[in-house]
Amino acid sequence: MSGRLHVLLIYGGRSAEHEVSVVSARSIFNAIRTEPYDITLVRIDLRGHWILTGSFDASGDIAQFPDSYASGRRITLTNGGEIVALDGHEAPWRTVDVAFPVLHGTNGEDGTIQGLMALYGVPCVGAGVLASAAGMNKVCTKRLLQEAGIPIVDFRVTSHDDATPLDYAECRRALGHPLFVKPANTGSSVGISKVNSQAEFETAVSRAFNFDSTVLVESAVDAREIECAALGSAPVRVSVCGEIITSYEFYTYTAKYEDENATQLIVPAEIPEELSDRIRSLACQVCETIGCEGMARVDFFLARSGDVYVNEINTIPGFTSVSMYPMLWAHTGVSFPRLIEELLQDALTRHERNQTLRRVR
Repeated sequence: MSGRLHVLLIYGGRSAEHEVSVVSARSIFNAIRTEPYDITLVRIDLRGHWILTGSFDASGDIAQFPDSYASGRRITLTNGGEIVALDGHEAPWRTVDVAFPVLHGTNGEDGTIQGLMALYGVPCVGAGVLASAAGMNKVCTKRLLQEAGIPIVDFRVTSHDDATPLDYAECRRALGHPLFVKPANTGSSVGISKVNSQAEFETAVSRAFNFDSTVLVESAVDAREIECAALGSAPVRVSVCGEIITSYEFYTYTAKYEDENATQLIVPAEIPEELSDRIRSLACQVCETIGCEGMARVDFFLARSGDVYVNEINTIPGFTSVSMYPMLWAHTGVSFPRLIEELLQDALTRHERNQTLRRVR
């Protein structure tokens, strides 16, 4: 490939994590805009429109990036990665070399954008369709990990289609007290509640159903929250471990993104080397189990008893200034610009490898 690499940075999305995606994309753009890349920014608004945008205002707040842009142009992508303007004017952009989706949550992190890029034949940063879909769905992830013998906390599942809804008393007997109630397909703690009573349980389940048709109820573990980052293709590389300490009852959306005094990120985590090695090995096993390549952040519970449980995997982790994924790699010796470079190169390498596969008998 000759010339500068043309990167399509896709952000926003039809998701409850739209605003977080904007901040992540801005961080990535600011990290690589002086690098040898041509970067095209496309924001997917809450209606699903693809809007061609210009540069970010480095001093701007999220509020300065409205749902759609009067000056933006609606575009689409065609087979082979050609950008096409929907206003009838000829687009002055060359074919996309690699897509970098920074779409947290549904309609982006769940395999949808990855499948679209595969159909268009465009290399795509991050996990593929299967791993993205499996990793986004907490219930699917837990069942796969359970089958592989990887430790997870106990859980129950309910859906809109269940004739008999989950009973609080039964969940408490089976899972202990208190409980966590979560939508199956959200990230950034969106829709998650910690419950201590029947009334709180009913409210939490109703709230979770606002975000997904399947709801997960799981045991609340008295534990430290440890995270580890993965990078590259199988076998993935893993970072040092980090720890999240929050003054909130649990690591809520507000604690993550809105209250800068609520959370401490300790990197590397202050844990014994043997325990760190065990957690890092488990992170590799999680990625292998769901077939995850490219990038991921694997979250763990380190119980006061010393037991380690996998909480979840995030296949498009945050890239904001307070996000663990780039911080973990920085402490492992991979700078932010270098991290983005490796992610782009990994996407190109995997795409080239996949092109060798036979499509006909």
